[in-house]
Amino acid sequence: MDQLAAMRAFRRVVETGSFTAAAAELNQSHTIVSRQVRQLELELGAQLLNRTTRRFALTEAGQEYYERSRQILDQLDDAAQAVSAHQARPAGTLRINAPMAFGTLELAQWLPQFIIANPQLKVDLVCNDRLVDIIEEGFDVALRLTRVLPDSTLVAKRLATCGILLAAAPDYLKRHGMPQQPADLAQHNCLTYTLAQKPNEFLFHAADGSEHTVSVRGNLQANTGIALRSAALAGLGIAATSSFIVHEDLRRGDLLQVLPGFTLKPRDLYAIYPQNRHLSPKVRAFVDFAADWYRSPRWE
Repeated sequence: MDQLAAMRAFRRVVETGSFTAAAAELNQSHTIVSRQVRQLELELGAQLLNRTTRRFALTEAGQEYYERSRQILDQLDDAAQAVSAHQARPAGTLRINAPMAFGTLELAQWLPQFIIANPQLKVDLVCNDRLVDIIEEGFDVALRLTRVLPDSTLVAKRLATCGILLAAAPDYLKRHGMPQQPADLAQHNCLTYTLAQKPNEFLFHAADGSEHTVSVRGNLQANTGIALRSAALAGLGIAATSSFIVHEDLRRGDLLQVLPGFTLKPRDLYAIYPQNRHLSPKVRAFVDFAADWYRSPRWE
């Protein structure tokens, strides 16, 4: 006896309330379905249904077997669908939302490779720095750089950590001096990120575990790190910015890190997407690609 087939037949009989209806759904004869249920009872050594000429009712054993078998069959179906979704080739349009600076400087580095690897996929990338409701605005996935994620029904997969640092051009530091302690920043022109929780207040952590809070001021604040980077390169002042924005400038020596012995709280990079019973192949492909790419972030 095929116990799994008999279990499915028994379930359909219970849920349709009829051997005839169950047989029609299963594309089998009434005789076969009836035989499967009878063989199942013989195999289990218990009567599952009390039958009359016109109707049937579940026995106590039948009720318990129905509940357990339904859970088993649902889990098997879920497993099969999950594998099918994983194996399916990503296709259709993938709508991605990302912060302006990250989408421009970082995502643009690897997005073409992702598209080449998924030729049946069309990507619609939207970059902005406002808080986007990805479900309401129809995005499949979003990349977020944040210290704290709001409570949400969305799934958030952490991809990497991105440091926040201070950087200035050698020319600026030659003219104004290199700060030695966080308190020295009060005497400098600091270029700040408007969307930070406290743009004009820096909280540093020293190697010895001490904390240093400094209020700063400057003649430029912006809601994009790209503008702060450009201003710092021009020698305007000391920029507080993400490491992914300035790591190449630091490597070349066009910018120098200020107060490298003190750290600002970093931000984490997340891929965020709606919680679905089965993750679509296109979202899975994107998240997996991003996770693999950021195993060793370029800015490190």
